[in-house]
Amino acid sequence: MEIKETHLVPNLENPIRFQEYAIGVFKTIPTKSSIKKAIKKKLIYINDCIATTAQFILGGEKITLYQPENSSAFKRLIFDLEVVFEDDYLAIINKPAGILVSGNKFKTIDNALQQNLQKSAQLDAVRPRPTHRLDYPTTGLLLVGKTSASILALNTLFENKKIRKTYFAITIGKMETSGNISVPIDEKIATTDYAVLESVKSDRFGFLNWVKLSPKTGRRHQLRKHVAALGNPILGDKEYGKEGLILHGKGLYLHAGVLEFTHPFTKQQMRIEKELPDKFKKIIPSC
Repeated sequence: MEIKETHLVPNLENPIRFQEYAIGVFKTIPTKSSIKKAIKKKLIYINDCIATTAQFILGGEKITLYQPENSSAFKRLIFDLEVVFEDDYLAIINKPAGILVSGNKFKTIDNALQQNLQKSAQLDAVRPRPTHRLDYPTTGLLLVGKTSASILALNTLFENKKIRKTYFAITIGKMETSGNISVPIDEKIATTDYAVLESVKSDRFGFLNWVKLSPKTGRRHQLRKHVAALGNPILGDKEYGKEGLILHGKGLYLHAGVLEFTHPFTKQQMRIEKELPDKFKKIIPSC
């Protein structure tokens, strides 16, 4: 078999299971599931021995990924992204609407990151990878890891709810000025705080509201489902909007506007903001 990629493990403070360490190491198999598949197909070797899912990495190992026969080469997506912040460990990009963060399709943010970001100088530098998701029609800030240690650290921060995300939306109909939404999603606890920043009258929709949304959990489509449950769906939401009140052709009015967290390596207190798209200001000029 032909060698596809190699990776030299730097010194580690503590042993880590290989299938956890390998997340983000190889650009062509960046996810945990793809790593498991490659191990099952015996395409990964550690110090010239076939890797196993139970194996631990201690530091100093040479990891080799082999090219399966009759497979096509990895292709990068040529797609310009706005980089809002970047250092040697992580980056934050402004995701446009109308593109998936990751998945089986070729046109994804994941496939476009490498040509938009600087290569890390760290020993455990890997292909940049998104560490959370934004829906296909949602715009705004997306956090990306650039090293194996960074991807693991950011995933841990998300799991421990140490990264605060603030979204902004335009919703339909008269709303209370603020509140908490605690409607389960897929039989799991889901909580969102909201505050109406400004409302304007609308001939078609009654009222349109500029709303700040602060999710306390991270369920799929949580914000869209939660405001819809109040009877105030997000403008342009074709999936959860009200019949006859769906705005076509302008996209979803939901934007990930603020990320706050402690940088896992520099310990800097990070607060990154991205202004609202122009389409919001056409409805509420002061936003």
